[in-house]
Amino acid sequence: MQRDNLIKKLLLTHDPDGRRLDSEAILLAVTSNLYSAAFQKNDITEIETIGCSESVGFIITKICKILCRCSGEGDINSRVINLFDLIGKYSWDAKVVLVLAAFAVRYGEFWQLMQLHRGNSLAALISSIKQLPCNLKPLKLQIKALSLLVETMMDVAMCIIKFEYLPLQHVEHGNHIFRVTKSQIYEAAYWIARSCLACFSQVKDFTIKPHEQVYSDSAIIAAWELSSLAYRLSGTCCNLRRQVDLCYEEIERNLYQRLLDLAREDHIDNQKILTLFFPSNNYLPLKDCSTETKLSVSELKNKLVLLLITKPQLLSPVDLFLLVQQTCDHPLNERLKESYKIVWIPLPSSDSWTEAEESSFNFLSDSLPWHAVRKPRLLSPAVIKYIRERWNYKDEPIMVALDSRGKVTNYNALDMINIWGAKAYPFSASKEEDLWQDQNLTMQLLLDEINPLLAYWVEQGKSICLYGSENLVWIQQFNDKINELKRAGLQLETIYVGNSQLGEHVKQIMARSGETSRSDPLSFTNVQFFWLRLASMRRSKLRLGKTQSGDSVLAELSALLEMDDREEGWAVIGSGGSTDIIRLQGMQVMEFLRKCSVWRENITKFGLWGAPRNILETDFVEGSCTHSYFVPSRENERPSQGTVICQVCKRPMKKFVVYKP
Repeated sequence: MQRDNLIKKLLLTHDPDGRRLDSEAILLAVTSNLYSAAFQKNDITEIETIGCSESVGFIITKICKILCRCSGEGDINSRVINLFDLIGKYSWDAKVVLVLAAFAVRYGEFWQLMQLHRGNSLAALISSIKQLPCNLKPLKLQIKALSLLVETMMDVAMCIIKFEYLPLQHVEHGNHIFRVTKSQIYEAAYWIARSCLACFSQVKDFTIKPHEQVYSDSAIIAAWELSSLAYRLSGTCCNLRRQVDLCYEEIERNLYQRLLDLAREDHIDNQKILTLFFPSNNYLPLKDCSTETKLSVSELKNKLVLLLITKPQLLSPVDLFLLVQQTCDHPLNERLKESYKIVWIPLPSSDSWTEAEESSFNFLSDSLPWHAVRKPRLLSPAVIKYIRERWNYKDEPIMVALDSRGKVTNYNALDMINIWGAKAYPFSASKEEDLWQDQNLTMQLLLDEINPLLAYWVEQGKSICLYGSENLVWIQQFNDKINELKRAGLQLETIYVGNSQLGEHVKQIMARSGETSRSDPLSFTNVQFFWLRLASMRRSKLRLGKTQSGDSVLAELSALLEMDDREEGWAVIGSGGSTDIIRLQGMQVMEFLRKCSVWRENITKFGLWGAPRNILETDFVEGSCTHSYFVPSRENERPSQGTVICQVCKRPMKKFVVYKP
């Protein structure tokens, strides 16, 4: 009965007004600083409060005054209730960490002085003024009991934080498991506050009692009192931890089912689904990585959201650079940047986070131009299970597109963004199909979005030759032939792109080429972009259900990506958006260039693409053709500009226009 009355009095002090603070951050600061000689009060007091004009430092100072005032004689229950009256506006997790932080400030200062006073004259002077004991050995029993109690209090506080961070909106009102857990939390909060009063009183005794009294039998009684409190809190911690685990399991079942239900429903905006993914009842779950501003889910309302789901290591540097180029640095981004937001969701490979994964996330999340989950460790296992099972995440990067109503429009928009950048907006699967509709293999498709100069060449319709090999002899022969044709007047831009398995040898070849010629516009990173986009094109085609036998673009892309050119080279020749494109490999390349040399007068006159595609299949003969035939044309139809090869003598034919009366 006495316990019930005490809980009722405690609940009468509880009047939360929505103010929030990062309880876990405060507890971590308390833990890391409590026994450190480098104790810094600012580590705790500078943590931000939300929805309250009072700073953490101000409220902790007020708690310290009450702890100091209440640590004497009097009814212990009344003293605890007075303490909770002061912090009645806060949630239960905030109450306990604020009380612990107030004690930590006091005890941290004491411990710092005791550790430094032998080698620091200022610390020794302050210790003397405060009448601190010079020798801690007689206090060993008390300090050990106090340390055990503090450690137990922090364990219980962490249980309370875990419960308060649970998305409790997914539990039916009056659920028995949660009723029992809340009752235990109220009791645990009471015993933490009572224990802090005892600890504060003990530290105060170190400074105000004569030393002989500190070392008397009363010290043993004080240590026994602290140990009793630690024992009681230890039992409370075990029970509470078990109850929180039961609550956790109940919520996970309900949350997963709710996610399944929401996916089938229509919504007016994206807030319901995003709130399930990023619960925000006690903290702002997102952050703007570029400014480190904490954000709520409401910041994404009425926007298209791209969820970038990867391991904590994110992407390889070149993949990341390409994605940034195709989104933030894309020319269309200035117009579209407020229409969509990218949110990074890092998921560890196992059920728990490693120290390396934590470190990687902390570094990258402060460097990206997008949003990110602020505390990915707090993501619900139900959400992670949903991502893995329903969105088919297999530890390879995906980018799930949600429209402004929270509906999934594309289970992986990453490849289409690599290919088309912001042109792919709104990044839906239907938009991906539209972009591929009637899309042939052209230089514009292969080179667009990689380099501004290439984009200009493509727009101007220049003839471009992409080539690759790791054979230096072949590369030299190829360049000699090309230079010979250029001296004869051929307008052709050549670009070395190595091969799909870019290695150190290709990088060395590019460096050597750059020393001897300034004509190649691509850096090694640009070349990596080229192959990454080709791989994205192939994946995009395959995801749409295309096959090499039924899709010529997919067949050509696969051929490019799978070519083994270590001994022999390859080349792709085309012009702008023209579909007249030739892929050559090995001896075909040199044979093509040989025939171009034989036919160079016509090549330079009509241009490379005035030549027919069957140049490889024809043995050209020098001289002029003496045969003729008529090609009828319709009214207002322009005559073909291409060169025609005579089927009889294999020579280029001259073209005349005959007007019929």
